[in-house]
Amino acid sequence: MLDLKRLSLLREVERRGTLHAVARALSYSPSTISQQLGLLEREAGVALLERSGRRVHLTAAGQLLVARSSALLDEFEQLEADLVAASATVTGTVRLAVFQSAALGIVPRALSLLAAEHPQLRVEITQREPESALDEVWARTFDLVIAEEYPAHSAPLRRDLDRTPLGRDALRLAVAPGSEVTSIADAATSAWVMEPRGTASRHWAEQTCRLAGFEPDVRFETADLQAHIRLVETGHAVALLPDLVWAGRAPTVSLITLAGDPHRTLFTAARASTAGRPAIAAVRDVLARSVTATP
Repeated sequence: MLDLKRLSLLREVERRGTLHAVARALSYSPSTISQQLGLLEREAGVALLERSGRRVHLTAAGQLLVARSSALLDEFEQLEADLVAASATVTGTVRLAVFQSAALGIVPRALSLLAAEHPQLRVEITQREPESALDEVWARTFDLVIAEEYPAHSAPLRRDLDRTPLGRDALRLAVAPGSEVTSIADAATSAWVMEPRGTASRHWAEQTCRLAGFEPDVRFETADLQAHIRLVETGHAVALLPDLVWAGRAPTVSLITLAGDPHRTLFTAARASTAGRPAIAAVRDVLARSVTATP
């Protein structure tokens, strides 16, 4: 009989590509992963993996096994979640991925609520870019993610992930106090600070500038929004910042509302097979309340 845990390891290999990546994600040694997959091949009676340099690829039989067993593994995960839901106490660990402004503006209050309401629940938080974090929830590195969508930019869609709205967050032009810039068109000759290329926020910011009739002079590139604020405060750059970055404190720069009053949308995503876990439901509940309480 095929072992469910070994089938799960085979699916992880398909998703991550190397035994080292699987071992790192699951906190096992590569030799343990290799040993377990060898046992699975003996159980199946056929070769399931073939190596190409550092990477491993599934054979046709391995691909068939993963395709046919994925639904079974999801059902087993759902069964585990249902058994946990039968308990009246919210316990366990939730691995949460967040982006920086959510970590600053939402998470601290949420952790305080969780400590008061669910003291036996452990939450582990890691900062990740939303685009990659959605894939990592799908791949079971995390249980839950706070993600975002910018205007006219849809976040990656995963069939196995659900979505729960959290709220909307205004996006404004930030300039130094006392600056003569009063609109985005006025910032055409300014130095800009933006997030790295490839992120939804960067693409949206560049498009916003282009629609205003200019190509932004991006002299500073960093994912750290606190660095954005310091560069704007000191007059070295202008930026497009979400309101959430202020985390309930008074802004230290001048904020200018853009035409159309654009907002980004915040949401959480979890695997559909585990979304019913009381621990995940509890974290989502306090996150929603924390967003509502954020000025």
